[in-house]
Amino acid sequence: MEIKVVGSGCKNCKNLLKNAEEAVRESESDATITYVTDMADILATGILRTPGLIIDGKIKSMGRVTSAKEIRQMIADEA
Repeated sequence: MEIKVVGSGCKNCKNLLKNAEEAVRESESDATITYVTDMADILATGILRTPGLIIDGKIKSMGRVTSAKEIRQMIADEA
């Protein structure tokens, strides 16, 4: 499973990254997390408002800090 946290490096983006890392750790998933900060790469993802969360190529959230609990559920749903 591949998880992408998309953002410019702002506080909310870093909080989403932290929540994603926590969710992967707590769910004991073998998912890899990539933090996408390059503007060209951000635009290529289709995320219009940061922070954004993509799991296995599917946009799961944008424009908000998704909680670790919500991300854990998303991981379970995609497994």
